[in-house]
Parts: sequence; C-alpha cells; structure tokens
Amino acid sequence: MTRTTASTPSGAAGKAMAAWRSLGRSAAAVLLCFSLSAPVVAVEPDEVLDDPALEARARDLSAEIRCLVCQNESIDSSNAPLARDLRVLVRERLVEGDSDREVFDYLVARYGDFVLLRPPMRPETYFLWFGPIVLLLLGTLGVGAYFIQQKRRAVSDAPSPLSAEEQAQLAALLEGTAHEEPNGNTQKGRAGGAPESLKS
Repeated sequence: MTRTTASTPSGAAGKAMAAWRSLGRSAAAVLLCFSLSAPVVAVEPDEVLDDPALEARARDLSAEIRCLVCQNESIDSSNAPLARDLRVLVRERLVEGDSDREVFDYLVARYGDFVLLRPPMRPETYFLWFGPIVLLLLGTLGVGAYFIQQKRRAVSDAPSPLSAEEQAQLAALLEGTAHEEPNGNTQKGRAGGAPESLKS
C-alpha cells in the first residue's frame, strides 16, 4: 500500500514551508556576507558636515589618508583618537575652501608621505612601496637558511660508518660472546660433567 501524505494538502504545505525556510536561511547568509564585507566607517555623528557635497569629499579624502597609529587602516575606518583628529582637520580645511590637493599637501607637509595610503612613487618613498615585499623575501630566505642549516647539522651529527678494522673487532667480540652463557660459564665447562658436589 503506497502512502498518499505527499499528495494531501498538509504534505504540500509542509514542503512549501520547508522551501521557504531554506530560502530564508540562504538570504540571511547572503546578507551576513554583505554586511561583513561592507567597509567599516568610524566617523562619529558630531564630525559630519552639514553640506552633503563637502561631507562626500571628506569621506573620499579620509579613505586615502593613513591612520598613523593603526598604519594599515584609513582614518575613515579607524577609531584611534589621532584618526579622529585628522578627520576633523580634513573637514576644517574643506570648510575653509581648500582643494583636495591642498588638503593632501597640508597633511604631507606635517606628517610626511607616510600619511598617504598610496604615497607618490619617488626615491624617498621606495621603502613604503617595496619595504613589505623586501621584508617578506628576507623572512623567506631566513626561514629557508634555518631549515638548510638544521638539515646539515642532522647529517653531520649522524654516526659515521665503522671502518674495516672496527668491523673486524666487533665481529671478534660477537663471536666470543656467542660461546658464553649469560652466567659467564663457557659451553666447554658445561660439557665437562657434573659439579664436584654431586660427585662426592
């Protein structure tokens, strides 16, 4: 006898509810991924300018300026007090009428090229551009040299093979101990007869 629950209204409704639940879980996972990948903005409400155009420029500039405390974050996403001071300074300069280039020049004059997340390519900034790559290569070479040295040390610490003379001595020792019992009596002594105590 076959089951007919799948064709009943309650069975169809159950399948539909399960499908909606699965769809809801998928949508929640997608929204979570988008929320995690969205840029974090640390701008506080009291920093926001009234002019939307100036505020948009301030956000664009802040995304290009390095937090001098965090170093790998922009001041737009850093909660450090210095990052907040720089965000406020950028907005003050924009309100005073500075262009974007003038704001960058002002910050570079005070803090150097390091304040820019993308400093200009010139001899003074080569370290900022290529320093991390050089450090990574040096670290890789150092780790490789360490493992090579460990391998050589293991090979040098391994026991050297016996010479022909040493092998002959070892064979003679092994042959001598093969004729002895564990208590030190030789096979010849054992074959000589009964002990003296038994003879008497």
